[in-house]
Amino acid sequence: MAARSDLGARGLPIPADPAPGTYAESPALYAALDLGTNSCRMLIAAPKGSQFRVVDSFSKSVQLGRGLERHGTLSRASIDRTIAALKICRSKLEHHNVSRMRLVATEACRRASNAEAFIQRITGETGLELEIIRPEEEARLAVVSCATLVAKQTENLLVVDIGGGSTELVWIDLSMVAPNDRARAIMRLRSGFRQSQQDSPFPRAEVVDWISVPVGVATLTDQFRDVADDGARFALMSCHFEELLAGFSPYNDLPGNTVRNGFQIIGTSGTVTTVAASFLGLKRYNRDKVDGLRMTSAEIDGVIRQYLDLGPEGRRRDPRIGRDRHSLILSGVSILQTLMRIWPTDRLSVADRGLREGLLYAQMSADGVLVEDSV
Repeated sequence: MAARSDLGARGLPIPADPAPGTYAESPALYAALDLGTNSCRMLIAAPKGSQFRVVDSFSKSVQLGRGLERHGTLSRASIDRTIAALKICRSKLEHHNVSRMRLVATEACRRASNAEAFIQRITGETGLELEIIRPEEEARLAVVSCATLVAKQTENLLVVDIGGGSTELVWIDLSMVAPNDRARAIMRLRSGFRQSQQDSPFPRAEVVDWISVPVGVATLTDQFRDVADDGARFALMSCHFEELLAGFSPYNDLPGNTVRNGFQIIGTSGTVTTVAASFLGLKRYNRDKVDGLRMTSAEIDGVIRQYLDLGPEGRRRDPRIGRDRHSLILSGVSILQTLMRIWPTDRLSVADRGLREGLLYAQMSADGVLVEDSV
């Protein structure tokens, strides 16, 4: 079923199709929609304890940002594809009678000169009201979604979200938070990166620094599309991304081995989960095996070498990569390998979660419907 295809690339276990009306009477259904540069994704979920249970899901590669690098506007074809996908989302929201939802757009709409007219057209043709969120909120919600993957021994955390049009990095100091409270401290960041101790009686995670780099897998692919050789294109993309990060290195202010010994990097994106699935040799995606997996730099490099050896046609046919990602995976892993090279760690924690999950957690926490509503 096309409307549930996302529960393989980025997502969550595929739930059984609900019987008509099964959830229609429930007052506790929430929805989160993420319209990105490459994909339109939505989750519908119900709170369950301190987590949530997915009721339905949708994902479609709409390539909204295709041509944006060259023209500065969203093309008519991209807009038409996106609106067709959003009409399916609207039908699902109506079917499940969802009243609590947050529908957001990110980098492509932040950059396009015709974004405002596009958002108005969405409302006119689908009835959905999307908001264009700022990079800080996008980064914050990605961080919140990863809270349960934070290890107790982690004193310094870097969360990386490699998107279609931008890449968010958030550096967090947890050294003043008790080990057993570190995951909850991350969840409390849903109210903002800039918190004072007066805002909460709980120990807080300190956001040392964060950055939103206006380059993601789709935009980086477009920028270097004219370079025919795989190896040369990969090297150029890596160098370009590293240049964009030149001013973001807060770990330089920390003494000795403080960072490496208590450092954790969590990667959340289709790139990261695809690399993990390839490393595990999964021909059919299994979230339970991917989410929370820890990979070494050497293991990641090994997968990247496989991708380069395959060439464009081999990547297109590789079932571990998938049809929607084969043309973007090289740019994604150029970003990932650059981060692993310049940051003080040789391990990556894989997160199969992201902006939509963060949106759901934030809504449910604000409504007090999660068991651990003090987090």
